Amino acid sequence: MRRSDGVFAYQLAVTIDDALMGITQVVRGCDLLSSTPMQLYLYGLLGFEPPSFCHIPLLVDATGRRLSKRDGDLEIAALRKAYGRPEPIIGFLAYLAGQLAKPEPLRAVDLLPLFDASKIPQQNIVVPNILL
Repeated sequence: MRRSDGVFAYQLAVTIDDALMGITQVVRGCDLLSSTPMQLYLYGLLGFEPPSFCHIPLLVDATGRRLSKRDGDLEIAALRKAYGRPEPIIGFLAYLAGQLAKPEPLRAVDLLPLFDASKIPQQNIVVPNILL
């Protein structure tokens, strides 16, 4: 499977790459949900054990536009400049993702035992302008 320019197709490349790395769990945005059936098909054709897939909501702005690095949204350097330490940002994002009852500073390592996938919202997550 190659594109017309000779480059291997994304679906094939990502399937082989994940299989050879021994990936057992894939967590990605819901915008890639439609890619999963093709990848599962390729896993079967190639004789690889497929990973489990989890698709989560996207981070969007107040207008519903998907946030992305490509568009300069939520750049780490800007967040560091505005907030200094990572803990307030981690805590606020954990709150938006349904993992905390209120936004409060939190280290990433302290978030791990609190994580519950069932608490992740089903709809896209609107990031308030204070973080943008």
